Amino acid sequence: MEYIDYYKVLGIAKSATESEIKSSYRKLARKYHPDLNPNNKEAEKKFKEINEANEVLSDPVKRKKYDKHGKDWQHADEIEKMQKNRSQSQRSSGQSFGSGDYSDDFSEFFGSMFGGETRGRSKQTKFRGQDVQASLQMKLTDVYKTQKQTITINGKNIRMTFPAGIEDGQVIKVAGHGGPGVNGGPNGDLYITFSIENNTSFKREGNNLYKTVDLDLYTAILGGDLLVDTFDGQVKLKISEGTPSTAKVKLKGKGFPVYKKENEFGDMYITYQIKLPAHLTEKERELFIELQKLNKDVPK
Repeated sequence: MEYIDYYKVLGIAKSATESEIKSSYRKLARKYHPDLNPNNKEAEKKFKEINEANEVLSDPVKRKKYDKHGKDWQHADEIEKMQKNRSQSQRSSGQSFGSGDYSDDFSEFFGSMFGGETRGRSKQTKFRGQDVQASLQMKLTDVYKTQKQTITINGKNIRMTFPAGIEDGQVIKVAGHGGPGVNGGPNGDLYITFSIENNTSFKREGNNLYKTVDLDLYTAILGGDLLVDTFDGQVKLKISEGTPSTAKVKLKGKGFPVYKKENEFGDMYITYQIKLPAHLTEKERELFIELQKLNKDVPK
């Protein structure tokens, strides 16, 4: 594996703080973003390196492993485990770490681990590949129905089916699409975190949808019909006489699809907001005054 100096990629010192890492990453990510550099292969490559560097250095655990093991940081746990086992084995056989040259032993260890040749060994240790984290932005209207998409991870196109009902912040595991294994070991897994942008007038909470709709004063008082938008078309609601503001109605099965459950939906909750007339004609004003007089004459 080719060594990449992540500190150099982000243009920061090894002593950089978390805020300095974040600031540098955001600045460079904007500069080399594919949307601002269309058809620019160098910018695309730089953008990937910047994201890779940020993924490692912004994570304190990964950063510590990287600082200690360099290009082999992804296998830090295996390295330290084998070093510990070797140390215990040497102590039990009476060997001392204070004397002797073990450079050949560790060269053999690293060679076995990362594909190099070893002396006197024909069997190489297999290691599982590193898990890969990715994020995917989608719109709320996109996840209302099951759809297929091709996404690119580390330069590799992956055709995937995304079930309807995915939620904001949800993480999906894609087995075997992470980093490659070492010495024939299994690949790591891919974990996709979804960021869902609400591009609608609905509020989503789980599988339920919420919407506030205007109801004119006359229909609220006298009753009537009202057309309301849902995700799959309009429905006609019957408004009762004397419907108050903030009255709610439940539309069963008109909410969001339930994730991985075919033909199951949440509910939609409609809240009425009575809209007063902004400008009255002279005739309307006279009628309201008349109504006001009638109301005063009614015995309390």
